Amino acid sequence: MWGKVGASWGRVREVFRSGPGGGQEARGHNLFEAAAVYVSACAEDDQERIDEAAGWVSPEALSFGVSELACRAVIALARERDESPQTVARDLLGLPAA
Repeated sequence: MWGKVGASWGRVREVFRSGPGGGQEARGHNLFEAAAVYVSACAEDDQERIDEAAGWVSPEALSFGVSELACRAVIALARERDESPQTVARDLLGLPAA
């Protein structure tokens, strides 16, 4: 059983370390670096950098990295503003207070 778990974990790690090739070609960027470049490029409307960062890791890994970045950003802003993460997230999205 542990052999199957180890093999599955190895495949998951490869997805997060590699690009769309599914582990066949290791890239020089990790998912958090790709997410940081991708999000900052989106904020600056830089399509060339968006496309470049999107090619560094698989779409699944990029999605995970962007989600993690969003969580960390909301938490940091909430602490800075002394507000709840929910209040900050709704404010950033232009939603009415809950």
